[in-house]
Amino acid sequence: MSSSPRLEDVDRAQHVTLAESDWWRKLPLVLVSPGRVFAELRDELREAGDARQEPLTAVLFLAGIAMFFGLFALEQPYDRYRELSALTLTVETVFGGALVGISNFWLAGALVYLGTRGLGATTGYRVARHVAGLATAPFILVLVFAVPIRIALFGMDLFRAGGGDSGAGNDVFIGIDALALAWTLALVLIGVRESQGWPWTRAAAAFGVAALFAILVGTFAFAVAQ
Repeated sequence: MSSSPRLEDVDRAQHVTLAESDWWRKLPLVLVSPGRVFAELRDELREAGDARQEPLTAVLFLAGIAMFFGLFALEQPYDRYRELSALTLTVETVFGGALVGISNFWLAGALVYLGTRGLGATTGYRVARHVAGLATAPFILVLVFAVPIRIALFGMDLFRAGGGDSGAGNDVFIGIDALALAWTLALVLIGVRESQGWPWTRAAAAFGVAALFAILVGTFAFAVAQ
């Protein structure tokens, strides 16, 4: 016979559900009042982490798609797939966005973790991953507002080299992506400061350590690719 769920398990599930709903409401505040949101990452209890997992996943996925689109402005990845349909290209773009989101969560989170630990943080890797993930929220604005205009202007040329998306028009979208990236980096700095309760100088030093690791990893990856 199966036993009925324990009262404490039911209470925990209800608490997580309510906390998760609260986090869905807080997500827009990452863009307008980030300090308030990132400060709540100091709560490292399992229930608190579980409550923000699904909202964070949504941020990572949507932001990842926008970032993947941004790569088209630099180098179109589908030049060898000229015969693929729009549906197939869309599916591949969504899949690529998911991969970008995963890398932001684990790799960028690892960089934030190394930077904060280097300055004496005692919080775990999970907090660093959540800082890195929430910081990508500006790219959701790019996905909602810039990407549809980009598709309307350039269509399938977005996915192919040498198309109509080259020139000054594309430079505007590169600038938008650059602004979103700068906003994201600023949110990482704020996230480090608020999640650790540090002054700006210490948070900036941790951010610098993370940036140094990012440069080293990027240089190594470039050398291997060559």
